[in-house]
Amino acid sequence: MPENRVARPRRYLVCPPDHFDVRYAINPWMREGVRVDTALAREQWAALVRAYREHGHTVESVEPVPGLPDMVFAANSALVVEGRVFGSSFHAPERRPEAEEYAAWFKAAGFDVHRPVSVCEGEGDLVPVGGFVLAGTGFRTVRAAHHEVQEFLGVPTIGLQLVDPRFYHLDTALFVLDDGAAGGPANIAYHPEAFSPGSREVLRRMFPDAVVATADDALAFGLNSVSDGLHVFVAPAATGLAEQLAGRGYVPVPVDLTEFHKAGGGIKCCTQEIRPAP
Repeated sequence: MPENRVARPRRYLVCPPDHFDVRYAINPWMREGVRVDTALAREQWAALVRAYREHGHTVESVEPVPGLPDMVFAANSALVVEGRVFGSSFHAPERRPEAEEYAAWFKAAGFDVHRPVSVCEGEGDLVPVGGFVLAGTGFRTVRAAHHEVQEFLGVPTIGLQLVDPRFYHLDTALFVLDDGAAGGPANIAYHPEAFSPGSREVLRRMFPDAVVATADDALAFGLNSVSDGLHVFVAPAATGLAEQLAGRGYVPVPVDLTEFHKAGGGIKCCTQEIRPAP
């Protein structure tokens, strides 16, 4: 029988897609010369923000900056746990100025920001769940950053090796269904084939009841989703995943961000969660 799920209000930081475009190629989804429908991107992004607010979540925005087309992908800007901000140091030179813009926003909002020494791309590769931080590596964030995160946050960090370049960030291959903050069991959804054999075994041991996504659903950006513990904001094309979630007692909330798939991003990529101190 499906468990009783409870939504917990969240605080999200986003960036309007005013300057979103595909001007370079830094992952397998990006192809130079691809046309972005700017009006459609704005409509899709606005629908995501509206869905969050309609489900009781707080949404704040950082000002977009001309010349930074990927700034819309707010998740990559930082990891925020218990009110502590671990900033980003981007792998691609084209994205490095984003780190300064987001750090300025957090500082203006009253946060202290740790700027990493190692290459690290925020929630793209750092996923807090159940008192741990799952930390991806293989394409962007380096292993040295995992140690830096653990030393800064004092939270055990579990390294996971990504092996398929289509899943270049951890948040394209895995997302948190329940973070354990409300007292229930922590759980995730993930696509095993995105990970090395050892990392798959780690995930099996840590999350024996995880939702396992097919390749089709993963490639539809179904794992670039956001859950509040009950509602799961998910790509509409990930139909098999949505069925699994509904069978577990979650409520799928389809939000179409296909225009952002052209740059390798989706719902979670556009969403930075600000986790307050307990």
